[in-house]
Amino acid sequence: MARPREFDRDAALKAAINVFWSKGFAATSTEDLVQAMGIGRQSFYNAFGDKRRLYLEALETYQRNATSCHLGRLTTPASPLDGLRDLLVGLIPDDDALRCMGCLGTGSIGEFGITDPEITDMWERIIKAFLVKVADRIREGQRLGEIDPQLDAEQAASLIGITMSGLQLAARGGGGAEELHALAALAVERFRAR
Repeated sequence: MARPREFDRDAALKAAINVFWSKGFAATSTEDLVQAMGIGRQSFYNAFGDKRRLYLEALETYQRNATSCHLGRLTTPASPLDGLRDLLVGLIPDDDALRCMGCLGTGSIGEFGITDPEITDMWERIIKAFLVKVADRIREGQRLGEIDPQLDAEQAASLIGITMSGLQLAARGGGGAEELHALAALAVERFRAR
């Protein structure tokens, strides 16, 4: 009996994330995945189940990593306003090939909307927790006198979330880095206390 080929599961998952990120769920075939992951079909099924199970794991992993990066940019600067600007500007890579991929999470909403309960639940769980942190940073900025005290922090956080999605869709649609950076900065400037 042949021994199953051993492979680095994390590296295979990372390769799958890149395929789904580039092509979306529907346009990605199992053959695309096994080729990119460098594994055989049987190893694919044994390790990941099927394409859908792999997609859900890839999406969850991507979202967890992306959210960690987002929070790092949001919370690192001493200035909450600078944190909001870093959060938005940091979404937009200077590398054209990477920028035009947009965001796997935003792409999943574009592809599935609310038709897939597992994806919807995942998205809602992640975005709600993230927006709590954004609202906290907005309230901090209000206390420091940097951010307009008249803004409702939760609504302003939701606006940041929508702006993030819009920037990522614009990037996927071919928007240039300089233009998108300027739009991100403009969006944050609207929060500044006058």
